[in-house]
This record gives sequence, C-alpha cells and structure tokens, in this order.
Amino acid sequence: MAEETPVKAVQVKLVLLGEAAVGKSSLVLRFCQGDFNENTSPTIGAAFLTQKCRLENRIVKFEIWDTAGQERFHSLAPMYYRNAQAAVVVYDITKAASLEKAKAWVKELQRQANANIVIALVGNKLDLVSESSTSPAPPASEEAPAEEEEEEEEGSSEEPSATPTPNETESDDARQVSTAEAEAYAKESGLLFFEASAKTGHNVGEIFTEIAKTIPFDTIVPKSTTNTSGSRRSGNNNDNGSNNNVNLGEGQQAKKGGCC
Repeated sequence: MAEETPVKAVQVKLVLLGEAAVGKSSLVLRFCQGDFNENTSPTIGAAFLTQKCRLENRIVKFEIWDTAGQERFHSLAPMYYRNAQAAVVVYDITKAASLEKAKAWVKELQRQANANIVIALVGNKLDLVSESSTSPAPPASEEAPAEEEEEEEEGSSEEPSATPTPNETESDDARQVSTAEAEAYAKESGLLFFEASAKTGHNVGEIFTEIAKTIPFDTIVPKSTTNTSGSRRSGNNNDNGSNNNVNLGEGQQAKKGGCC
C-alpha cells in the first residue's frame, strides 16, 4: 500500500531579505521556535535555521538563511539567494523607507535569482498599529461641512468635536505603509503578500505554509548525500552539525530551530 511508505521531506532553500531592524530574525524565531525576543541582536552575515512544514501530500523542510540587513553585508546576499527556491522579503509597516528597500530586493531577486523562485512580501510589526489603520481611513473632508455647521450653532468653531486618545493617535500614526499600497505592488509584481507580527505570531505560520503550497516541486532537484554534508560550512568543522556557522571574517552568528 502507498501509505506504508513514509513521506520523505522535500528540502527547500529559503532566504530572508530586507532592511536592518525590520524583524527578519524575529519572524524566523517565531516560525521555528514559537518564541519572540524583544532584545534580538543584529544578525552578522547570516544565520541558518531549519523547520518542517507539513502539507496534505508532502513534508517540506525549509532550510532558512536569515541574512543581515546592514548595507555592509549586501554584497554577500547573492551567496545566500543563489539556487533558493523561495524568498521572504520583509519590510516594516511603520517605516516607509523599508518598503522601498524591499522593492529593491525583489527587483534583484527577479533579475538574478532562480527563475522559479517564490517570493513573499511581508509587512512586519502589525502589532504596532491599530486594526482600524489596516484599511484606508475615510476622507476627513466628507464630515467636515456638517461638523462646521454644528460648531457654528454652538459657538465653538475653534475646537474639534472629538479628541482622539493618545494611544489611538500613536497607533494610527505608526503605520506608514498602507495595506492597499503594498498589496497592489505585490500583485503587480507577482508576489505573495502578508502582513504579520513576529511578536504576536499573527500570520507567521501562514507565510511559510503558503510558500510551501506555491513552490513548483517538479523543478526541485533532490540533494545528494555529498551535497548535504558539504553544505555544513564553518570556520571549525563540527561533525555533530548542531551549530552551522558562517565564517565571514568579521564575525559569525548561527542559530538552528526545532522541527514541528
């Protein structure tokens, strides 16, 4: 019977790209370990983690390269996205400039990476904005005439009828990238699109599940035993494979997540 044969995990190389401090490492930590650390230190070079994603008909083992966002490490990126089957390009929804950087990464991937690469555009830090700000707010000018008439009748035309609380103001003002803007760009560029929160875990699992469903597995060449063992590159070759370090001369950082 077909069910007696155990399902072999399909290995998928995935790279995370994006500006520094947008939360790439936090997203991966949430996905791989179900954890969040407020004081995550900046990634040096790249960090390597693995996690499995179970679909109905297959198991996908993501081999994740979490790259550094600092500009000084940009030249190293091709080494990590080369031959990658998937990429997660992250921006911070409270920082408009990070979306522009994300667009530059998408353009580079589409120009230089694997032709069949699946790219997901992810707006992180959804926890910092209110639910009302995730959708475009109605123009304030629509209600202005009525409010002015009422205020004139009451003789208090100088002050607004209602004052938002400090928390509402901070939350609404925090968002600099609207959902509609980013989603329209993703659709135009043929990308998957998500807004997520590494802190709360919202939509994090969905990102990787959707990537796993979208990857054209018929284009993936199975790894040989030689290639698998050879991929464990480090300054000091450890046979146990518990720490996969990337020696970049300036330092190193390596992490490995658990499996589901």
